[in-house]
Amino acid sequence: MSHETLKLVALVLFALMYVGIIGFSKYKMWVAMVTAITFVALGILPIDEVPAAVNWNALMMIAGTMLIVYYFIESQMPNRIADALLRKAPNVMWVTILMSLFSGIVSAFIDNVATVLMVAPVGIAVCKKLKINPVGMILSIAVSSNLQGAATLVGDTTSIMLAAHAKMDFMSFFWMEGRPGMFFAVELGALATVPIMMFLFRKDQQPVHSDAHTEVRDHIPSVMLILMVVLLIAASFLPDKPETTNGLICMVLAVVTIVLEALREKGGRGMKGALGSVDLETLVLLLSLFCVIAGVSNIGIIDDFAQWIVKVGGENLFLLYSMIVWGSVLISAFVDNIPYVATMLPVLSVVTSRMGVEPYLLYFGLLCGATLGGNLTPVGASANITATGLLRKQGYEVKFKDFARIGIPFTFTAVMAGYLFIWIFWA
Repeated sequence: MSHETLKLVALVLFALMYVGIIGFSKYKMWVAMVTAITFVALGILPIDEVPAAVNWNALMMIAGTMLIVYYFIESQMPNRIADALLRKAPNVMWVTILMSLFSGIVSAFIDNVATVLMVAPVGIAVCKKLKINPVGMILSIAVSSNLQGAATLVGDTTSIMLAAHAKMDFMSFFWMEGRPGMFFAVELGALATVPIMMFLFRKDQQPVHSDAHTEVRDHIPSVMLILMVVLLIAASFLPDKPETTNGLICMVLAVVTIVLEALREKGGRGMKGALGSVDLETLVLLLSLFCVIAGVSNIGIIDDFAQWIVKVGGENLFLLYSMIVWGSVLISAFVDNIPYVATMLPVLSVVTSRMGVEPYLLYFGLLCGATLGGNLTPVGASANITATGLLRKQGYEVKFKDFARIGIPFTFTAVMAGYLFIWIFWA
């Protein structure tokens, strides 16, 4: 098979994979895995290049964080913090705002879905006590958690992927090359949504009284989570460290947490729950995508796509940046942002290399648009799907217009703030 024929086959398989991921989202792991195996079988990605194609650092970081987060949720520490927030809120409007901001802060360090599973039940309980409809509060919690996932290295899978691709560390999201990083762009967007919430929930002025005081069952997970952040920060300052340093930190702490918890409880139930909490579907999906993207890169498709983007953008950096941000918002409203970001990162590397500019402007624009874009629709992000599922179990069906009332102003406001911030400091 000639090189051009093989390139055409790879392009068709890649396109079919995307169609499969979009059309059969329940089976996206299998679609990506079969595509990766086919790539290897056809020689699009030689089998000896598979280990190098996989980003093991990203996979270890995700798995390790998932394990520690499981124990953190089980410890009841998030509920204890939520209790304190409730005591500070004068009325329902501010309960919604504080719960949303709280979920955002937690989501900067913990997976978005895990954050919703932690915070949303507390919000539902508050709404039941006050006998009010929980839809607005729970959707605000979901979109806020989705917004803040891009703030730090460990906040979202897409952040981990960007950091691994661009060789960024934990501190790079705060300060990089003498300029403020992605954290400040995201936080500016989060602050900009507060007036939006004040307007949306302006009629919810019922007073709130809470004397709840959740007992924390175990402080080990909280200590481990804090230690993980501290060690990731410390590792940022180590020169010439191995590429898997961050992943090893997360995995070692996860193993230590499992051992300490097993010794504390003297039983295997917690360990089984922790291991069961690891999202194998996401890990296998990512592993498969790494192989597929390495294959299309090897065959020259990434270079061709990058050349087309440069041609369309006319080498106008502002136009390209705007296309990446707002195009990503629209695409991520309907397409899983993990395969999208995995595809676009190497494309942007080639684009910026050909233009002779630093890639960080477009990298951050991609993360801004792809992460926040999921808030446009109830199916655009896993956190939103989780929230609507929780509400459905409570007997509340979320219509598209219900979600759009919150999601659209949240998305536009947060993306616009981040879009302007990134351009001002990184153009």
